[in-house]
Amino acid sequence: MERLIEGFQHFRATYFEENKTLFETLAQSGQKPKALLIGCSDSRVDPGLLFGTQPGEMFVIRNVANLVPPFETTGTYHGTSAAIEFAIRRLEVEHAVVLGHAGCGGVRALIEQSAADGTNFVRPWMDIARTARDRCLALAHSAGKTIDYAREMCEKETVAVSLANLMTFPWIRERVEQKRLTLHGWWFDVEKGTLWRLDCQSNTFQQIA
Repeated sequence: MERLIEGFQHFRATYFEENKTLFETLAQSGQKPKALLIGCSDSRVDPGLLFGTQPGEMFVIRNVANLVPPFETTGTYHGTSAAIEFAIRRLEVEHAVVLGHAGCGGVRALIEQSAADGTNFVRPWMDIARTARDRCLALAHSAGKTIDYAREMCEKETVAVSLANLMTFPWIRERVEQKRLTLHGWWFDVEKGTLWRLDCQSNTFQQIA
């Protein structure tokens, strides 16, 4: 905790002082981000650091394995869906990015199953991507590939699953069809520092940075 307090003191004395006008504007006029980013809660993947954004530029949702549940209104708690709704319908962002990453613990739990034993929430949450898991394991097995190959494939496949689930929200589909909203799927390699983009035409990831 001392490390966090020291960090805040440094932020207050440097970044905040250097950008006081920005914070005053944000406090008075509210947020007007152009992009929504749905990323993983993994502490190694910091969207603001990766993309060099300032406060107010990007609306960020983080959860286990950057998953978007399909649209439905019968459940009790919809934290991710509520945040998506706020970003799309209230803030009217123009872009929505799903950001996956290498070494995702949620995907590891999904692929290996036993990694999620004893958890109350991880396994049922990861069931959102169960079809991706089954597909990736089958493809890896038929190609004679390792479990690590299946895991990386599934990390990318969960991005595609989340993009497909976004389109089940009627007000997202409407905005996409009207070209008021553009969806993007990205995958970040933590070790190599590379960024990959999903090409929806070929259903493959291509390196962009």
